[in-house]
Amino acid sequence: MEPDTQLPPDSRTDSQSTAAASRRDFLQQAAGTAAGMALAGSALAGSQASAAQPAAATLPTIRLGQHTVTRLIIGGNPIYGHSHFNRLLSRYYTDWHTPERVLELLRRCEQVGINTWQNSYAERTLADLDRYRQAGGRMHWLCLGKGDWDQRPELVDEAAKRNPIGIAPHGSLAERLHRQNRVNVLRDLLRRIRDRGVLVGLSAHNPALITLAEEQKWDVDYYMCCLYYLTRPRDELHKLLGRDVPLGEVYLPSDPGRMFQVVQATRKPCLVYKVLAAGRRINSPAEIRQCFETALGNIKPTDAMIVGMYQQQGDQVGEDAALVREICARRR
Repeated sequence: MEPDTQLPPDSRTDSQSTAAASRRDFLQQAAGTAAGMALAGSALAGSQASAAQPAAATLPTIRLGQHTVTRLIIGGNPIYGHSHFNRLLSRYYTDWHTPERVLELLRRCEQVGINTWQNSYAERTLADLDRYRQAGGRMHWLCLGKGDWDQRPELVDEAAKRNPIGIAPHGSLAERLHRQNRVNVLRDLLRRIRDRGVLVGLSAHNPALITLAEEQKWDVDYYMCCLYYLTRPRDELHKLLGRDVPLGEVYLPSDPGRMFQVVQATRKPCLVYKVLAAGRRINSPAEIRQCFETALGNIKPTDAMIVGMYQQQGDQVGEDAALVREICARRR
């Protein structure tokens, strides 16, 4: 996943840029502080200019419990440095996303009709959430737990105090407990979320866990479904690929099809994520469009997508919202 050169960041180019040039430019900018600061000033000016634009109507929506949620949800990984590439790119993300820029990002989401924000529970996340709400922000918040919540279940209570519309234990935790035959611990966490009066989510990278929850009729309100099985154990990768397994996270092109089959069979709403393979499928506007069309064409009308968006090199928020609006309109 993370060779030292030519990494595609989880930021998309506009239609006038080529993918190869954008990757080279990105790494050159990461290496030079002065260049990075110049880009930051340019992007900030663009964001301020867009703030004067009138708000668009809400994007097409689904229902999560009693809540109306847009079919495009902004994810938190680029904001908080979860690049799924390497430490350099992750640090670059966090350096860019000052509290002020996070606020601008969320305001832009409101402007283009996105009404829901999903991210992981952390001190910085909560601080940004509080600041956004104090500034009058009204987007729904979906909380994803951390990988240690089996050891710290009381954090469910702390998360619930911030009034998310839903909480889901992290997918890596859910799958670890499943592999350890400790599903009872996972279900205790789900019950604890239910007792706090918010919607109960189950996140998974492994389609088999979603299938199990459906077959056993677990008390959950929605599923978060990763299109790539990133937590696949190493021995399973050896069976599939042989002993020479690639370094880092492995994104198999056949994985989305397996998850789409499970999503289509579920009775509950599903929120699919890693739609762009954590930035591995952003090499042209046509590829991004294809990923969105594939996802929206293979999930139920009652499902949505979670997509990370990053504004430094263009208006990804506006571009992604326009794509979703167009694709959903054609599918009516």
